[in-house]
Amino acid sequence: MRVEAGGLPELGSGARDPAGARRQRRRRQQRRPAMPLAGAAAQPAPPPAVQGLFEACREVFGASAGAVPSPAGVERIKSVLDSISAADVSLTRNMSYFRRVNSNGIPKITYLHLYECEAFSIGIFCLPPRGVIPLHNHPNMTVFSKLLFGELRVKSYDWADASQDSTGVSLFLFVLSIDAQLQGARLAKVKVDGTLNAPCATSVLYPEDGGNLHCFTAHTACAVLDVLGPPYDDGSGRHCQHYNVSSSAPSAGDSKPLPGDDGYAWLEECEPPDNFHLVGSTYMGPRIVDN
Repeated sequence: MRVEAGGLPELGSGARDPAGARRQRRRRQQRRPAMPLAGAAAQPAPPPAVQGLFEACREVFGASAGAVPSPAGVERIKSVLDSISAADVSLTRNMSYFRRVNSNGIPKITYLHLYECEAFSIGIFCLPPRGVIPLHNHPNMTVFSKLLFGELRVKSYDWADASQDSTGVSLFLFVLSIDAQLQGARLAKVKVDGTLNAPCATSVLYPEDGGNLHCFTAHTACAVLDVLGPPYDDGSGRHCQHYNVSSSAPSAGDSKPLPGDDGYAWLEECEPPDNFHLVGSTYMGPRIVDN
């Protein structure tokens, strides 16, 4: 819309118009902004929620000597994430991120990058209905995931650890795991197998616990806000590796079936599935200021 400048008609030289002058003074007074009261200070706007998340992550991961923050630090980041909503990151279910499919009708996953440094990263995964993030790991990383909206199926695993097994079959599992690894598979224990419905609490996984290997399947449009500490880095040994659940479980000398089959699985390394499409897009929500 074009706005043109305008004003009162000019008067002839020496002409007087007292009524017009009074009208001009009233207009100027009406346009004049009200002056703040003496001693009153303007209240600054509260920082965006993502700024509070960034500052919590910077302090918690900055003070952590390893991949796992202190229990107090974990609770602090969880508390901040629990308070964040989709509106805080300017997301709604009807955005195009949640309708993207490829030429074969397979949903595309969109990643919105908010921030990354050596210590941690912040981003959002946008999954259309039926969208799948296949099984993958998080080596030597602590990961916080907050489901902002939607219904999400989660299945996660941790590598079977004989020293932590309490089923009375530790030695058997140890021998079986060694045999399986020689054949290219590795024994994992199911940690989570269920559905999340937003709003729900933030989930946390650790390097050796909490479901370090996981996969997501969206039943509806879903948005997942993730904090990774530290982020993936091939040069530092944090490579994102994908896995398949083996259809033929190895056995130690074909001696016995694996006890508690529903609670364990054999995982094999694989390339990302051909039908997995992850695309980046520009985050349009409130900005993080690193100062």
